[in-house]
Amino acid sequence: MQQMEMETPAQQQEAQPGIEAQMHPQPIFIRDDYEGSDKLKDKIALITGGDSGIGRAVAVHFAREGADVAIIYHPREEEDAQKTKQLIEAEGRRSLLIPGDLRKLSFIREAVGKVLSEFNRINILVNNAAVQYPQKELTDINDEDMVATFETNILAMFRLTKAALPHMDAYDCIVNTTSVTSYRGSETLLDYSSTKGAITAFTRSLSQHLVERNIRVNAVAPGPIWTPLIVASFDPEKVANFGKDTPMERAGQPAEVAPAYVFLASEDASYITGQVMHINGGEIINS
Repeated sequence: MQQMEMETPAQQQEAQPGIEAQMHPQPIFIRDDYEGSDKLKDKIALITGGDSGIGRAVAVHFAREGADVAIIYHPREEEDAQKTKQLIEAEGRRSLLIPGDLRKLSFIREAVGKVLSEFNRINILVNNAAVQYPQKELTDINDEDMVATFETNILAMFRLTKAALPHMDAYDCIVNTTSVTSYRGSETLLDYSSTKGAITAFTRSLSQHLVERNIRVNAVAPGPIWTPLIVASFDPEKVANFGKDTPMERAGQPAEVAPAYVFLASEDASYITGQVMHINGGEIINS
């Protein structure tokens, strides 16, 4: 079994969403011994924030399970995106890179058009992209960061889902990334936690809205996972202690989260909709 526990030394990046190539140590995006079994054979997946972190891990797992993958990412993360493209294609699957700003409706429509032009359909939509701007005091949250958090984390999810849905059919599915903070809150991430609570409610409501179309909608609620967003948003001391307050006393790896997305996107989850899977190192959640 591959060792997932590792030290996360103090470090900090200046701008979100963060660059995986500059992290030390590098996140583990897939286990060395993970064997695909065609659970997503010839499916077309669209993943936001798919260049790095959890998004990269999901993209590579999906490819190993037989899916072709399009990823939306911030233009600042071109190096990470190119690496993810190489990883997808190393699995023998097709990839499509779509850089842009999810806060712009025009880009969202353009992105969906590019996926359809390349692949003709969308079978799996993974709404994963997010930003967070920690502040110790509510009064320190500036309006610009708060608006960016809501526009990126939840409004873009509404808009992209709305744009993609006309091109999805029965037995296709949507998987959203919410967070442990949706359930327990966070004293320093008030706006971020609020968006994640909205994503949980969006997931449950959309699942009811689409159940008659046989389109399943579920979510994953990660706890502390070692991703670029962490080193791009927390101070070095917080990074050095990241995840140590969980029952397992460590941060999780993207490779430990991505299989949940594979499960929810596959026929193994055919009787599951409106649910949230908790991958958080042992924290008990009352949902």
